[in-house]
Amino acid sequence: MTATSDSAPASDAARNEQGSVTAVTGETSSATGVRPRAANGRFLPADKSGDELPPDRFLDREISWLQFNERVLQLAADPDMYLLERARFLSIFASNLDEFVMVRVAGLKRRIATGLAVRSASGLEPRELLDRILSTAQNLMSTHARIFDEQVRPALAEEDIQIVGWSDLSDDERARLDEWFDEQVFPVLTPLAVDPAHPFPYISGLSLNLAVVLDNRKTGSEHFARLKVPPLLPRLVRITEPEGEDLYSARFVPVEEIIAAHLDALFPGMNVREHFTFRVTRNEDLEVEEDDAENLLAALEKELTRRRFGPAVRLEIEDGMGDHVLELLVRELGVTPREVFRCPTPLDLRCLGTIADLDRTELKYPPFVPMTHRDLKRVESAKSPDMFSAIRIKDVLVQHPYDSFSTSVQAFIDQAAADPRVVAIKQTLYRTSGDSPIIDALIAAAEAGKQVLAVVEIKARFDEQNNIEWARKLEQAGVHVVYGVVGLKTHCKLSLVIRQESVGLRRYCHVGTGNYHPKTARLYEDFGLFTCDPRVGEDLTKLFNQLSGWAPRSKFSRLLVAPASMRSGLVDRIEEQIAHAEKGEDAYVGIKVNSIVDEQIIDSLYRASRAGVQVDVLVRGICALRPGVEGLSENIRVRSILGRFLEHSRVFVFGPDGRDAVYLGSADMMHRNLDRRVEALVRITDARHVADLVGILQRGMSDDYSSWHLAGDGRWTRHHRAEDGTPLLDLQSVLIDEHAARRRGRRG
Repeated sequence: MTATSDSAPASDAARNEQGSVTAVTGETSSATGVRPRAANGRFLPADKSGDELPPDRFLDREISWLQFNERVLQLAADPDMYLLERARFLSIFASNLDEFVMVRVAGLKRRIATGLAVRSASGLEPRELLDRILSTAQNLMSTHARIFDEQVRPALAEEDIQIVGWSDLSDDERARLDEWFDEQVFPVLTPLAVDPAHPFPYISGLSLNLAVVLDNRKTGSEHFARLKVPPLLPRLVRITEPEGEDLYSARFVPVEEIIAAHLDALFPGMNVREHFTFRVTRNEDLEVEEDDAENLLAALEKELTRRRFGPAVRLEIEDGMGDHVLELLVRELGVTPREVFRCPTPLDLRCLGTIADLDRTELKYPPFVPMTHRDLKRVESAKSPDMFSAIRIKDVLVQHPYDSFSTSVQAFIDQAAADPRVVAIKQTLYRTSGDSPIIDALIAAAEAGKQVLAVVEIKARFDEQNNIEWARKLEQAGVHVVYGVVGLKTHCKLSLVIRQESVGLRRYCHVGTGNYHPKTARLYEDFGLFTCDPRVGEDLTKLFNQLSGWAPRSKFSRLLVAPASMRSGLVDRIEEQIAHAEKGEDAYVGIKVNSIVDEQIIDSLYRASRAGVQVDVLVRGICALRPGVEGLSENIRVRSILGRFLEHSRVFVFGPDGRDAVYLGSADMMHRNLDRRVEALVRITDARHVADLVGILQRGMSDDYSSWHLAGDGRWTRHHRAEDGTPLLDLQSVLIDEHAARRRGRRG
């Protein structure tokens, strides 16, 4: 349940100056361009009927993202939620907000400073938007701290899970921690004085620090020092190991409390008058000039080094910090008073992930083990399914994490690497782990003499350094590594395996909605289609040729590809539904995405609603669309589902029961996806799969299932109980049960 907010910071002004973006095909399509703005920066009305659309028809994307994180916080505050999962949601909220500040707030500040910021589509002026963001974030952080301190922390204590301070420890516990400090902590600490001979030190982003005020015992003069808490130390130190009757007891003390209790050892001859914890968030958004792909790797590595020294955009301090210390920090860090966030200790509650990982199964979601998909189970051998046999029989649609990643996607690549009849493997990689079996399989395939192409997106936000490392590892093994198209991120999730068979070369394909990452595949809800349909094989061959070489005028059969044809293709599908409605026929548009911001897509949905088309939007995160507004969007409903798994799949349904078209793929409805990324949606043709995808969307929109509902004024309301107070169904839990039943032979 992370935000995964890896948005590019390009200004709206810069995007508008570009007009339409040169497509991956090398052609320029006016259909993919962003609509022009009026002089005041507002998007011009776009209703083809001639009726003007209201200028205030868009919700603000930044405020909408903060509302998404507020929904995460509501799960943490839910007393019916498993206790350790509540702690995990508190940790997720903190991590999400860190990323938002590092990227979105920092990007907005930079655009304001450089004069590139324009009024947002929601109508807010840049400085007005920044003020609202900071105010909303302050309120959310206060609520976050209050939920931890007043609800979750006491509930954990009732279960013998405690986060305590130094003053709460017994003499024996302090003695043990004294020894641990002397052996493991003291040698790695580096106190840094601040005086005329010692300038104020650089404070790294997201590091936890102690501001220490000292008195010289001889002269009585006051001094200031900064002490960084080494990030390699455990943030929460477990006081005793579980044993005997205390097997389920867990007591932790924050490491900064232990360090603070031993400050005298770090400053001998000085009197420690007071100390406070603080934390800085810096601009960590990348700016890389992509003059040519050969220099991209070097340029990115240089920018990663520069990222560490980005300007401060937020200062978190503990509540009791005195004004004299705060004034010093504000002056030296260059933050404004509005960017100072006072918080109760402990700061940085990402550390609650340690608590959530405790082995207390009764306080967590029930155990769940993904199993082999039923269509793959039929051809499963002792080790794994025969993927090629299964795909030749019929297309296979998997849904992670309910269907196992290891016996589907991973098995597909593993078998392709080991099969002597496979002659080539082509793969896009956006995010994956450094120890991924996918990487190992591609290396093994190259070493076995197969042609292996890896299209690596090394600019995947916050994974850049990891991606650089394993891209070089692939190159050293003989894999053809390319970095996609200059100016575009390669975000599509594609695998193509070419195999020599009795009928000739056959192409086996995987098109997914999620990354080739075995760890996130256990936490993210995603779909993946396996097929050997020659049309998809031809489409993927053309697209990989565009990514690795030159194929400027390719056309596709079952794919919609961004930035060339995706926006225009989806708008055309929406227009078809409008035409049906105008003829008095049933019409429907259903969209399941992470975010929907693109104004042209939203305006098309408004036109559809005005024409009488029922529009359903199931969105996890950001939504700039206003549903249920009279005369604009009465026929549009917006729902959001958050829970055990992060809803990550993207599905597009056109026509009642998907009778006109159904697509799935990698793209959200955002400018970055439609204009600045290579994305792919594949059309689903198997009637079973159409029914499955439509069913997921319809259930997500159903009032029988727990979800959040968006109103036209931008407010989200949680609906998780029926009128009689009974809990509504949890869609993810129902899907777990249904997949288990299918495996037992009860269904399917």
